[in-house]
Amino acid sequence: MSRFVQSLSLWFAPRRIREEGETPDYRFSLANERTFLAWIRTALALIGGGFAVDQFLPDLRWAVRVGLALALLAAGVLCALRAVNHWIRCERAMRRGEDLPVSRFPAVLSLTVAVVAIAMVLLVVFGRAG
Repeated sequence: MSRFVQSLSLWFAPRRIREEGETPDYRFSLANERTFLAWIRTALALIGGGFAVDQFLPDLRWAVRVGLALALLAAGVLCALRAVNHWIRCERAMRRGEDLPVSRFPAVLSLTVAVVAIAMVLLVVFGRAG
């Protein structure tokens, strides 16, 4: 079974993670879970922002409004999926006594949000003509 499929199967059967390594200090597992929940809150905020752009900025040209909304919605979806993947990867690493995994995702997410925010600032400053 490929590594990706094995990780994906742990999303839906997290009890199987107990088969790997030793149980870490519960404080670390709980911190990992709090990080997961923070990512989920971020995902919900991005999704809410996507819907807000679409619903509350009707004066924007359709393509601009939909583009901004879809960028935020896509970032929210990716953030939610990445949250569970990161939780599993960190839990496995802790159980195996390995270094925690690193990721470029926070940088990509930050850049996406920054680009959308800059676009919205420009629209506010230079007008919303549609």
